[in-house]
Amino acid sequence: MINILIAEDNDIQRRNLIKMIYEADKTLKIYEAESKEEALKILQEVYIDFFYIDISLKNSSGLDLALELRKIEKYKFNWIIFTTTHIQYMIKAFKEVHCYDYILKPCDKDEVIKMTKLLTSNRRTHNPLTKKEKHVVFDLQNNISIKLNIDEIIFMEVDLRRIILHTKNDKYKAKRLSLVKALEMIDCDYILQSHKSFAVNINFINKIEAVSSKLWEICFNNCKEKALLSYNFKESVMKKFKKL
Repeated sequence: MINILIAEDNDIQRRNLIKMIYEADKTLKIYEAESKEEALKILQEVYIDFFYIDISLKNSSGLDLALELRKIEKYKFNWIIFTTTHIQYMIKAFKEVHCYDYILKPCDKDEVIKMTKLLTSNRRTHNPLTKKEKHVVFDLQNNISIKLNIDEIIFMEVDLRRIILHTKNDKYKAKRLSLVKALEMIDCDYILQSHKSFAVNINFINKIEAVSSKLWEICFNNCKEKALLSYNFKESVMKKFKKL
């Protein structure tokens, strides 16, 4: 499913925009926010594929929200479409935010439908203009090799002399592989070591709970199993987690 966030502080205009987008594709999941704070809170709970952002938001501006988005690693390349009556801001939007496009208010239904269909089509076919997916090949037991998209790895766990890869779809056991070597192969700044026996994908973390004064449990979205966070790795993991 493709997730869209509409950041618009005018309730009537937001409702109208939602109706237009649903005419383009009824399978989309649409999230709503009136302010920058509401939008950033939603981003902590769900991954958003692309954004419709009003230049003027409640207690802030759409440009401020977009600049905050670009500071988050996983949203550096996601499409942003501004809706605005202030065309003079668009040069700044393209230069500083690298937005995809803008739509002048009042929004034209045909233009919104066309834009939405274009973006959803490109999203589903992995538009080469977006961040390129990175894959890593792991050797499993029984002489099987598997090619995994690193964005699907939730966490990695040491089990004797092998690594258990917990992914969105399944669990895999990589033979004769250390955690350090696995992290070198992945080479990704959002998959971090959290414990001598665990490495976690920051983007899947739901919450972190204390077990003792020097040990924490990490809970994930879309995964019932948990990882551990030790005192030695707490600072680096929490720093990334708080930026999400």
